[in-house]
Amino acid sequence: MKAWHITGIEGIPALQLVDLPSPEPAPGEVLLRMQAVSLNYRDYMNVTGIRGVTGPIPRIPCSDGAGEVIALGAGVTDWKVGDRVVVPFMPTWLDGGFTQFHSARALGGAVDGLLCEEACLPANSLLRIPDYLSMQEAATLPCAAVTAWDALMVRGQLTAGETVLILGSGGVSVFALQFARHAGARVLAISSSDEKCARLRALGADATHNYKTDPAWDDWAIAQTDGLGVDRVVEIGGPETLNRSIKATRFGGHIALIGVLTGTAGDVQTVQILRKGIRLDGIYVGSRAMFQAMLATMSGAQLRPVIDSVFPFKDAPAAFSHIEGGGHFGKIVISVTPL
Repeated sequence: MKAWHITGIEGIPALQLVDLPSPEPAPGEVLLRMQAVSLNYRDYMNVTGIRGVTGPIPRIPCSDGAGEVIALGAGVTDWKVGDRVVVPFMPTWLDGGFTQFHSARALGGAVDGLLCEEACLPANSLLRIPDYLSMQEAATLPCAAVTAWDALMVRGQLTAGETVLILGSGGVSVFALQFARHAGARVLAISSSDEKCARLRALGADATHNYKTDPAWDDWAIAQTDGLGVDRVVEIGGPETLNRSIKATRFGGHIALIGVLTGTAGDVQTVQILRKGIRLDGIYVGSRAMFQAMLATMSGAQLRPVIDSVFPFKDAPAAFSHIEGGGHFGKIVISVTPL
C-alpha cells in the first residue's frame, strides 16, 4: 500500500509518499481500505513541528478518517466486509473518563495515523457511518465534530436560550455553530472577513463580527448581550484570544478551551476567571460513546458537515499548504480513493 510519511523536520516538504507492506489484522482488529481523511490544525502542527509539537519519525500523520472494512481479524463478529466505518480520534477511549493512556494513543501523534491506503484498527472502536453521510463527510467528524460536541453538549451542558460565542470558521467552530443552533441556543460568531461572516450567518449565526476591521470583539459580544456577557465560549485561539474570551463571558459562564492557534503559552488574566466564577474546561476531543451520541443527534436532524475543499491523495502536501494559509471555511478533506 501507499502511505504518506513524516520523514523529517523540514515542514511540509518532509511529507513523503512511500510504499509499505499491507497490514494484516490481529485478533480483534479489522483491516480498512481508507476512503477519505480530513485535516485538523493538529495534523498541520505534527507535520511541520510548530508549537513544539513533535513525534517519532517516520510516522503516518492524520487522526481523522473513514473507510471500508476489507478483512476481519480472528474473533471479530460485529463487522462484515463492505461495512462503512469511521475511526475515533483515540481508538482506546471507548467511554468513561479521559486518561493519559488514551491521550498517548491519539492517531497521528505518537502513533501512526490514517493518511494511507489501508489501516488496521480495533474492531470495538469503530462506528458505523449513517447512510445519509458520504465517506468524505464522515471523515470530518472524529476530531472537530466530537470536540465541539464535548465542549457544548457534554462538558458544556448547553440548553436552549443560552448564548454561545464561537471564534473563526474552521472545523470545530462550524460544528459548534451547527450543534448550538440545533440545541436552540443563540450564536455569536467572529471571523476574519465579511465574506466568512456572511457564510456563518447563512449557517444560522444570529450575529457576526469581523475582528480584522474591529479587534475589540469582546466588547462587541458584551454589547450583543446587553452588557451581561455570553454564557459559553468555544475558545480555539489560545493565549492571544483567551483574555478577550474571559472578558466576553458572563459571571458564572463557561469557556471550553480547545485550540492553540496563537501559541501554547501566554499571560492569562486568572483573577478575572476567579472574580467572575468562570468555569474553564480543557477539551481534548472525546470518547467513542460521545461520538455515538453525536451521530445519533446528527442523523435525527440530518446535519451535514461543511467541507471547504477536497484534495486527491497524491496532492496531500497541497492540502496541508491550504490549511497553513488559513483561508478555509469548514473542513479540508483528502480523498484516498481516486476522485
